[in-house]
Amino acid sequence: MAKEFKVPPVAFPQAGNPAAGGQNIQQRRMAAPPFQPNSGIPFMSFDIGSAAASTSSGPMYSGPGTVGGSVNFDDEEPLLEELGIHPEQIWSKIRSVLNPFRVNHMVHKDADLSGPILLYMSFCLFQLLAGKIQFGVILGWIVVSSIFLYVVFNMLAGRAGNLDLHTCTSVVGYCMLPVVIYSAMSLFLPQGGIVAVAAASIFVLWATRASTGLIVLLADGGDEHRGLIAYACFLIYTLFSLLVVF
Repeated sequence: MAKEFKVPPVAFPQAGNPAAGGQNIQQRRMAAPPFQPNSGIPFMSFDIGSAAASTSSGPMYSGPGTVGGSVNFDDEEPLLEELGIHPEQIWSKIRSVLNPFRVNHMVHKDADLSGPILLYMSFCLFQLLAGKIQFGVILGWIVVSSIFLYVVFNMLAGRAGNLDLHTCTSVVGYCMLPVVIYSAMSLFLPQGGIVAVAAASIFVLWATRASTGLIVLLADGGDEHRGLIAYACFLIYTLFSLLVVF
């Protein structure tokens, strides 16, 4: 049985008017007009020339800090304060360590690591001038000594101890000042002699006295264990002084 297919009718142009048929064919082949964004949808229209003129005539930023077309930086904080570095505070803490018999512990309540890092870098620099490249050794000993003093104090103080690791690292770092001074003086002293050992003992006792007083005054529960805390501090700064002597 044959299948029947339905063929749609084909419209041919009239014989008497061929131009009309050709016009209809051209209208069918004409491409659709491009999408116009302004037709029904609120788009922003960009003009490159006007945008360039507006950027060249005035500043791009017109916030509350601009006055008369220029940015006002008078109200901005200094860069060091934004980074958490206070030079006046660091200098006051360093001066408090200069007198080991009257250490001002009030300025050390706000612990920071900017001053200790400065002293550590100074110590490494003086060791480098002496021909000793010990950056990694000094950094490792600093970390170990801070953790060691933190554990010893909290074990001695028990539940009453409130010394945190950040404060302990800050105290150990600022009390490195006598060792840093000794490393600078050792550049002009004979290496390994009796004079060097005697000078190292004086500066180690200075650092031990300052660090012990600060830790006992800053944390609770350490006054009755002052001798043991002083012994731990003495071991720490003796270790650093041996780097200078030998």
